[in-house]
Amino acid sequence: MKEINAENLVLKYFKGVDEENISSVLDTLTEDCVFSIETHGIKLVGHDEITSMFKRLWKNHASVEHKDFYFVKDAMKNQVAVRFQVINILHNDQIISKSNCNFFTLKDGIFSEVRVYMAGENTLNKEN
Repeated sequence: MKEINAENLVLKYFKGVDEENISSVLDTLTEDCVFSIETHGIKLVGHDEITSMFKRLWKNHASVEHKDFYFVKDAMKNQVAVRFQVINILHNDQIISKSNCNFFTLKDGIFSEVRVYMAGENTLNKEN
């Protein structure tokens, strides 16, 4: 059985987010993935709710970029944590920089759970 490279899967996920490619993002998530923004008390379940969240993110920003990744893996529990920098550019050209952490849980080679710890304002709004 081929070992899943969790870091590469995380990078594929964020590349999809940065390129506004929902298909690429969803390719990394189970159909029933639980996506939570722990710092803001938000929980989404499944591709439909997650898709709506990302469409709002992209609509509300001129661009988003995730970079400077630092990984910590727990192969025994099929989990990976990643600390990274976020650069969001608003439609008025304002730049918002953040330092965030995400915790990903693997199931069957893709993510079944994503837990987000976000500095500052919630840019992954559940509702608009």
